[in-house]
Amino acid sequence: MIRLLLPVSIVCLLVISPAIIVGQVKDFNPVTEEILLNPADEDWLMPSRTFDWQRFSPLDQIHRDNVSQLGLAWVRGLNSGLQEDIPLVYDGVMYIAAPGDLIQALDATNGDLIWEYQRELPEDLFEFVSLSDISRNLAIYQDMIYHGAADGYIVALDARTGEVRWETKAHDYKTGNRHSSGFITMDGKVLSGRACPSTRCFIAAHDAMTGEEVWRTYTAAIPGEPGGDTWGNLPLERRIHVSPWGNPGSYDAKRGLVYWGVAVPRPYPRILRHDGNVDAVPRSSPSELYVNCTLALDVKTGKIVWYYQHLPGDDWDADHVEERILVRSTVNPNPNFVKWISPNISSSKERDILVTMGEPGGLFALDRDTGEFLWATPFPHDSPEFHIGHIDVATGKTFLNWDGVTKNIGDTVVGCYKNAKSYWPMAYSPLNNSLYIPYNEECVKQTSNPDTPTGTGPRIGIPRPGVDPDKWTGLAKVNVSTGETDHFYTQRVSGNGATLVTAGNLLFWGDLGRRFRAFDADTGEVLWETILGDAIQNSTITYAVNGRQYVAVLTGWGVLTGKYLSYTPEVSVPGKHNAIYVFALPH
Repeated sequence: MIRLLLPVSIVCLLVISPAIIVGQVKDFNPVTEEILLNPADEDWLMPSRTFDWQRFSPLDQIHRDNVSQLGLAWVRGLNSGLQEDIPLVYDGVMYIAAPGDLIQALDATNGDLIWEYQRELPEDLFEFVSLSDISRNLAIYQDMIYHGAADGYIVALDARTGEVRWETKAHDYKTGNRHSSGFITMDGKVLSGRACPSTRCFIAAHDAMTGEEVWRTYTAAIPGEPGGDTWGNLPLERRIHVSPWGNPGSYDAKRGLVYWGVAVPRPYPRILRHDGNVDAVPRSSPSELYVNCTLALDVKTGKIVWYYQHLPGDDWDADHVEERILVRSTVNPNPNFVKWISPNISSSKERDILVTMGEPGGLFALDRDTGEFLWATPFPHDSPEFHIGHIDVATGKTFLNWDGVTKNIGDTVVGCYKNAKSYWPMAYSPLNNSLYIPYNEECVKQTSNPDTPTGTGPRIGIPRPGVDPDKWTGLAKVNVSTGETDHFYTQRVSGNGATLVTAGNLLFWGDLGRRFRAFDADTGEVLWETILGDAIQNSTITYAVNGRQYVAVLTGWGVLTGKYLSYTPEVSVPGKHNAIYVFALPH
């Protein structure tokens, strides 16, 4: 529906389009593959800024000595609803996915609307899909913006005007499937993951110019094919969920590989997946492939080139599904900080590696070419309830913590961690070869229950047994080469915000108590703080326009906000103030 006051003749031409065109993006330069591979310092073209998922910005106009002068440049309200988006910025224009399948292009210097697109959704959508209208990010390529619509379609919008260029059905929303991971474009393709609560799941690649599906890779191994026997005798139609629902994959263009994380099967307790037989599948990897794996996919074909299983035969919904960060580093783990170290590594040479942290905690470093295990350690802390019991360091084979596995229907168990770091990504600084990880020390307490879809109930989050409640949320700096860890900031109020690190040696992060802060990236000292209108979710980015650097963050409630705030009931946030706040130094 058009809401502009235009001459009747013009309205008649435009009413067929759901785009509201206030203006249009002028002098738009198409985003080529080369631009995606080597973005301008000023732009933020994907959730992590770059394909390696480092979330590092080379901008340094804002730095340790002047960050205390940051002030509000502009603010803009957003649609009501659950909000978890990370915006894009290209050539002075911000593209944002607001709740309710609303896409907007904004002037990145002041927040003025350029155009918006509102998807018309089926009336019965919420009968089939919960959380269906949440968007985590858009993608950009050539002159199009790509959105995963709640009705299962991929929609390509004209980046200049917001008008639909093409749309294609990626999955049937009536199966309960939903776009959850956000999109990423590479090699002329749009890649998408999804959540599939009751069906087999997949990663898909569509031609970015036409919408035609190029390949589809299912995430549960098929009987009779490699890995198929790791599910025991479970029929294919019951190998469900196994969702690539987390952040979209990282990309190594030199190797032509996409690295994507895969989640857990349903029901969660293995005893219920296998009709009462808790040992129907192995206790060590490989077990129920490709559950809780890193998949290295050929970008042209979708073929699985290698995999590494972080947790076999899951029992707790312990998803190892989030971002894979690509770095080049020496590998010289310090045994005082790292629990499991391969004896096969050379500490003297640099190599291309992948580092990742699971939603339930645990840090892994793998070789990018082969998936060879290099090192891993419990994170944020080791505990008897940690979900991984052992790793054979010579082979990298993982063993689940058998003490925490449900042995009988009706058993209650505690597994650590749960949502230690979920969809909100961590960052990496090449300045000091360090990860900056936001974390919560939450575990899960669940009772196996065959009468629920998840196989559990009741199921609640609890603080890790023994944790200091005033220190259950924190930021940690972890050296990628050595694994040496500094928990340099802790607090009581939890956080679902992404970390961002910049060449100004600053770390930005926000929490659910409305505090947005800048830290000294070396020491963790708080250098600047402001209070916003609501909880901070995901989202933090930085960009520049006309030589001025901006820092942007979104507020509003996400899926887990209310649950985490229940751990700190003294913190009150309104839960209705969806907005984007943008900061800059004084002119």
